[in-house]
Amino acid sequence: MAKTARASGNGNGGGPAKRAEIRELPRITIKSDTRDVLAHAAKDARQYKDYFIADIDAHVTETAFWSEITDRIDNDYLRHAAKAFKDRGGSPPGLLNATPGMLYQDLFGRIPHQQQQAEAVAASEGHRQVVLTRRAMDSMGIDTMVVFPTPMLVLGMHPQAEVEVALGTAFNRWLCEEVLPEEDRLKGLMYLPFNDPVASVDVVEEFADKPGVIGFTVVSTRYKPVHHNDYMRLYSAIQASGKPLAFHSGFHWGDESMKQTNRFLSMHALSFCYFNMIHMTNWIINGIPERFPKLKVIWVESGLAWVPFLMQRLDSEYMMRSSEAPLLKRKPSDYMREMYYTSQPLETSNMKLTEATFEAINAETQLLFASDWPHWDFDLPNSITHLPFLTEKAKRNILGLNAARLFGFEVPKTKLAKEPGAPAREKVPA
Repeated sequence: MAKTARASGNGNGGGPAKRAEIRELPRITIKSDTRDVLAHAAKDARQYKDYFIADIDAHVTETAFWSEITDRIDNDYLRHAAKAFKDRGGSPPGLLNATPGMLYQDLFGRIPHQQQQAEAVAASEGHRQVVLTRRAMDSMGIDTMVVFPTPMLVLGMHPQAEVEVALGTAFNRWLCEEVLPEEDRLKGLMYLPFNDPVASVDVVEEFADKPGVIGFTVVSTRYKPVHHNDYMRLYSAIQASGKPLAFHSGFHWGDESMKQTNRFLSMHALSFCYFNMIHMTNWIINGIPERFPKLKVIWVESGLAWVPFLMQRLDSEYMMRSSEAPLLKRKPSDYMREMYYTSQPLETSNMKLTEATFEAINAETQLLFASDWPHWDFDLPNSITHLPFLTEKAKRNILGLNAARLFGFEVPKTKLAKEPGAPAREKVPA
């Protein structure tokens, strides 16, 4: 295990700084403190203290607080069923459809924080999930963080639509009642039980005005055509709320196409793009952007490499068969450039391709930084600041100011990117 360090100054504002304390940390395990795991990140974050940084994709581990969630299920039978699973020794979290024995993300113990965060948290510090998230935010220099569930990312594949409704709504209530009120810097995109269009509208109506709620999420791992007429009332309700809709991708090795891959690496590389590519294709070709022009859409955790491919592919097909997309008034890529994307996992193995991708999606105004903490492939803010082709203005926009415009976040005056002679502002102009 490599050595790491925490640096400490004298804090008196004068005189020579004390030499940084160097200590060898114990081996990182599931019980390691988040601040130790991110010790190098914390050192790096001090260089960006005048940046406003909004992390648009981080995760809570909802199954660690499963009883808190399932106790909020309205349906008496399903609430009882969830409790019965808990009381049955050795059972996985009740009612979830996660597949036991297929948890490859932690590389079999080499990335322990992916498996579990079992570090010590004193009861006096507050809700355990809030404490863990706050430690990560402070270590990475994050000002605002949007949190999503983790095992529930595959809940769209549940064979019982009523279970998705029950768990998704209970999770939303838990987030709004237990997590968001305890930390103003945390924000939520409410889970939409998309397998039930009517229940999804109910979620919008119940949660749109809750404190800390900044929009809504469809977990993309599912087999539902997003252009079906059953969803038009939902999109209308979200558009009327003035808040964005996010499609958060995920993987599913049980998909018939993905079953052909024999390595987690292969499936993970394809699957996170696969579902969002299908949903975006249906979204655009069926003219949803024309039907709901004020509805802002975000595509989360698919990386970016797939976007230019889909732009060119759809444009090429559309120019030959435009009669099959009669609602479109422009090329598909024109609509895609007006959508928003999160950065993680950022592909940088070919920097020329990365630069071309940023240009293709208008990254300076449309890209939102995301860490995906605490997952195994998380990115730090320096994944953006280290890109050699970005201007200082573009870095600041991507790291946080684009998100501030989209969601209406307050930005401290000291963290605004100012043009020469421009007055300081508390809000970033839309």
